[in-house]
Amino acid sequence: MKRTPSSSSADAHKLMSDPGIAGLSRRGFVQSLALSSLVAGSGSAAAVAAPPPGQPSIELGERFIIEAGWVLTESQGELKLVRDAQLLVRDGVIEDVRSGAFSDALPRLKLPHELLLPGFISGHTHCCSATPTRGIIEGPRSYARPLELVEKLSDEEMDALTALNLAELLRSGCTTHLEMSLSLRQAESYVRMAEPWGVRAYPGAMIPGIERLFAIWFRADDQVLMDAEPGTLEEIAKNLAFCEKHMGKGDGRIQPMMSPHACDTHTPATMRALADAAKSLGTGLHIHLSQGQRETDTVKRLWGQTPTQWMESYGMLSDGPVFGAHMSGLDWDIDPPILNKHGVVYAHCPSGGGAGNGTQPYPEALAAGMAVNIGIDTHSNDYLENLKLAVLYGQARHELLGELDSQRASQRPTVWNAIEGATRIPAKGLRRDDLGVIKAGARADLISVAVSGMLNGTGALPPEPLNNLLYANGRMVQTVMTDGRLQVREGQFIADDPQQILARGGEVAQKIWRQLEQEDWFTDIPR
Repeated sequence: MKRTPSSSSADAHKLMSDPGIAGLSRRGFVQSLALSSLVAGSGSAAAVAAPPPGQPSIELGERFIIEAGWVLTESQGELKLVRDAQLLVRDGVIEDVRSGAFSDALPRLKLPHELLLPGFISGHTHCCSATPTRGIIEGPRSYARPLELVEKLSDEEMDALTALNLAELLRSGCTTHLEMSLSLRQAESYVRMAEPWGVRAYPGAMIPGIERLFAIWFRADDQVLMDAEPGTLEEIAKNLAFCEKHMGKGDGRIQPMMSPHACDTHTPATMRALADAAKSLGTGLHIHLSQGQRETDTVKRLWGQTPTQWMESYGMLSDGPVFGAHMSGLDWDIDPPILNKHGVVYAHCPSGGGAGNGTQPYPEALAAGMAVNIGIDTHSNDYLENLKLAVLYGQARHELLGELDSQRASQRPTVWNAIEGATRIPAKGLRRDDLGVIKAGARADLISVAVSGMLNGTGALPPEPLNNLLYANGRMVQTVMTDGRLQVREGQFIADDPQQILARGGEVAQKIWRQLEQEDWFTDIPR
């Protein structure tokens, strides 16, 4: 797509002439430029201007055609890249995919320099809590206190944080979220924001929630866990009511699920209650599973089984979809065969715990034949960046395991592994054959990524465009739609007012930071 060159001064002039920006102080204007990731694509002013000549308006209608330089399709069960392909979309569903042209006189979304992909699916998010921790927990500081302060916000403030984090997820191409909100209030906030924006989601509140979690999780005496049982049972009942209340909202896109924290914060009684609740809903379970060796050791000590075995003993792995995050503490001799038997999906989160927080067993999981999804976790909402990190971190871990002569089997991850883990694998784990693929009959959950421009391209449509994703990030996502409804267009977030979202979310994050300063939380970190 041809873009008109412009200088930064021209960009500034255009922005200042925008009625939504005119009247800002100089400081406010500079902030608006600095926070432009929601509205700026890999181009410049064209990304925030009206669509170029010949392009359709934002509203494409119920039936339209997408033309793309490359399309990742599914044919006869295999992923296949098709050059210059076209899609016919009707009422939110892909009606046809072909390498030739459609003759229909319909609105057309033309993406000649872009790669069209299924919308990404994150098997693990904590949506409300990312931005207040980002950039302050990368040293030895704990994320615990900032997350506790999020729960003390008003509903309006919580909605502002949720909106900003949700917008970032969409902006980077993540159209479906398995959302483990850190509390029931945060889960309600998530649904309030996600439903009007047309997000596809499987939300639930973490049990135990953030207000009770740390005392139970980091206990010095297991009696704390036993004493917490009545409160946890009460939370399970309230979360089941939340799931039932919101089931099917957003024209069926909202499908809540039970979201227990982890096995080491539960008892046999709460596990039985969770299993019953999940079975009654039919949407499955979302859990941190063997997220560290400490969890696995604790569950073995208390109940004589690994967390995976313990869940299986309650029927929790067989009554619906199950997504388990992190899995760094798996027993590799015992757990993978059980997980594979039940189709459990491992949500691998490269940025879990913040940037540079070590690697996770992605290569080992691939070698064990496990279903691996790329998840977000908390602190980084850039899905494309996390997809890239999964490959690069995974390759480095694989090489290191080889150098150390590890006895554990390992497989070198490829970008194809990661793309499938972002699309088809989690869709299959959700038992949704209409998600995660581009084929006739699938939902029109679609994204496009610029692969021909500066920094990740060459000025020409590349011959192997998936490899160019290893040089990309979420700012290069140009188009995002769910059920055929545009949420990002030409790199611009259009589901809501991005400047207001950024301003309101930033104000709330600053409030949390001020409280942390008053508590002397900002300890010096090594340089």
